[in-house]
Amino acid sequence: MKARELIRNASYGPDHLRVLFTAFDQAWESIAGEVGSYPLTVETARLKLANIILSLGNEAKDPDWLKNAALQIMRATDGGSI
Repeated sequence: MKARELIRNASYGPDHLRVLFTAFDQAWESIAGEVGSYPLTVETARLKLANIILSLGNEAKDPDWLKNAALQIMRATDGGSI
């Protein structure tokens, strides 16, 4: 999927990428049901989440913190819902 490619192509080392992927996968798992099933909507939400993860990723070493921060931003920028 494009969102995972976006993260994979970021210029981080393997340990940092592992943190980013863990946070992304856990965050997506917690919101996927709220997004719906229309493919374009799903891909748009996944790309938005990946971009948020990457924007926070420079300082993040804890995938749980990163996941929670990304979810807060997702909800804040979508009017309280995904």
